[in-house]
Order: sequence, then C-alpha cells, then structure tokens
Amino acid sequence: MPTYEYRCTGCKHTFEVFQSITAESIKVCPVCHEATVERILTGGSGLIFKGSGFYITDYKKNHTSSTNNSTNEKPKEKKD
Repeated sequence: MPTYEYRCTGCKHTFEVFQSITAESIKVCPVCHEATVERILTGGSGLIFKGSGFYITDYKKNHTSSTNNSTNEKPKEKKD
C-alpha cells in the first residue's frame, strides 16, 4: 500500500497517510477540521528492499569461487 501526502489549503498543515490505492482521498484536515485538504503529487520513496539483500552468487549456475586466484598472477611452472 502506498503512502500519500496531503496538504490543507486552509492551515497549510501537511501530513502523510498510508492507505490503499482504492481508498477515497482524505477531505478533512486533522488539525483545523476544515474540508480543505488536497493530495500532493510526490515522487514517492522509490523501491524499498527488505531482507538480507541480493548477491551476485544468487543467480550464478557455478558457485565456485575464483576470487582466491588472482588474475594478475601467472601460474607456476612445474619443474621436473
């Protein structure tokens, strides 16, 4: 459910309401109790990721770690 921001045009009080998309807009200001509230268009907060996160290894087929080998080092030659 999204959070909507409202502003009273009478007393200039701004507030946020966490409500369903299908819920009706707030019409009455909780401070001055006048029916002069309008919804403010905002950019929103964007995506919110909850949990432990995403890792590069989550989607790899091969889970072997190649970070132990440095790519700058040449392999050692075997001496007979």
